[in-house]
Amino acid sequence: MTEAECIFCKIVAGTAPGVRIYEDDSVIAILDIFPWARGHSLVIPRNHAATIWDVSSEDAEAVMRAAHRLAPALRDTVGAEGMNLLQSNGRAAWQTVDHLHLHLIPRWADDALVPPGTSSKADPDELRKTADRIADLLGTPGD
Repeated sequence: MTEAECIFCKIVAGTAPGVRIYEDDSVIAILDIFPWARGHSLVIPRNHAATIWDVSSEDAEAVMRAAHRLAPALRDTVGAEGMNLLQSNGRAAWQTVDHLHLHLIPRWADDALVPPGTSSKADPDELRKTADRIADLLGTPGD
């Protein structure tokens, strides 16, 4: 997808509609038009980047700063009891728009949303191997 085809780039540019709730020099935030809950919002960097692997560290930081600022206002506006932050990368992870964005999803104890899967206890040896490999790739010592 090119930037010219990207719906979020069009919303950022003002050539496609979006209900803006926040903007600064680096990001905009809009209400999701397909919300999972009342107040469901998206924080979108102004610069096009498809995924977490493509976004600059500055834009990634700006997205989280905006989410941190928006979260209390969203909570107080809709009376949420909790909030999920969701950021998906690639079709396997449910990404449907190829422009990085962070979902802020207000939650209530009795809402209909359910966890996307179940977890199970990890094998300690596998955890250590994975941690060591990550540390090697990062060039940092493991614990």
